Amino acid sequence: MKKNPWNRPEGANRQNAEGRRTPFRAPLKKTAEKKANAAREIIEMARRAKTPEGPTEKLQKILADAGLGSRREMERLIESGVVTVNGLTAKLGDRAAPTDAVRVEGRLVRRPVAASAGPRLLIYHKPAGEIVSREDPEGRPTVFDHLPRVSGGRWVAVGRLDFNTEGLLLFTTSGTLANRLMHPRYEIEREYAVRTAGELDAEAMLALTEGVELEDGPAKFTTLTDEGGQGLNHWYRVTLSEGRNREVRRLFEAVNLTVSRLIRVRYGDIHLPKNLPRGKTAELSPEEVARFVADLDRRDAALAKEGPDGAERRRMEREEAALRMLEKARARDAAKPKRESRRFSEGDRTGVPFREKRDLSDRPTQGARRRGPRSEGGRR
Repeated sequence: MKKNPWNRPEGANRQNAEGRRTPFRAPLKKTAEKKANAAREIIEMARRAKTPEGPTEKLQKILADAGLGSRREMERLIESGVVTVNGLTAKLGDRAAPTDAVRVEGRLVRRPVAASAGPRLLIYHKPAGEIVSREDPEGRPTVFDHLPRVSGGRWVAVGRLDFNTEGLLLFTTSGTLANRLMHPRYEIEREYAVRTAGELDAEAMLALTEGVELEDGPAKFTTLTDEGGQGLNHWYRVTLSEGRNREVRRLFEAVNLTVSRLIRVRYGDIHLPKNLPRGKTAELSPEEVARFVADLDRRDAALAKEGPDGAERRRMEREEAALRMLEKARARDAAKPKRESRRFSEGDRTGVPFREKRDLSDRPTQGARRRGPRSEGGRR
């Protein structure tokens, strides 16, 4: 039996118009069926785009959960027109389903598949001289240079610290968790150790806890504690429930006191580890993150259960603590020995009052003036 040189079964060869036998690849039977299935998939995708199936979420939340930034940053990103959903330019307020294709500048956003994995939470001991930004036009070092890499996402900074402030800085891979820790309505406390060039009197301490007017509205410390110190190195502990730009420094400047050093030591229930060197990171384990998120859930539920009455009770407790602090400050000021001020009109630089009329002509207060020819250098 003659072998088929094209390894085709018998009958696969056909004759052309000239009568010569020519190898011919028979058409696949499933080609038409595959084309029909592809057309059905395209129609189904278009139908899902018009009427998305399953629960939908706000677009800025989806992008934040993917680790692209905070919700506010994602809102600005959507307004810039670089975000698309199923090929259509998104606008602020749009929602998307799990089956929708979300892209940023043409790149597909990888959305987390398993919610049980949970977010990651990182502690960073920020030194002074670093900026909390990914890019700086002035070329200054950024905190992101020291963070570990994240696969399929990126670190989102929880709040900011200015260039000269040091201490605790949190990072997470979840934009939702970052928003929860930063939003003022959750009242997450931030605690700072403050070194000032001078000391607060009782009235200034009361003003800082009752509220002072800043450029962007009234502000105050939730608590203010005197930690002691002398001269230009006096320390205080303060807490805030919001994170406005340079708020601690501006509050002290409002009472004419300069902050010479500022360290954040606590954010919510997370404290700055004493054994963590400056410029180093420490990541919380998944179990610690789960406990931290569970504590936040319980706290939020308790605040919602208390309602306005609970908020009023906490406000009264803070006012009572401020009054007790004021009484201590006044008692401290009263116990200090008062120094008698001496005006220069009552005496000379030697400290001898003019009213005693002492003869100081023979007192050598300065060297005798030499008289003589000038030297070559112009001096006598």
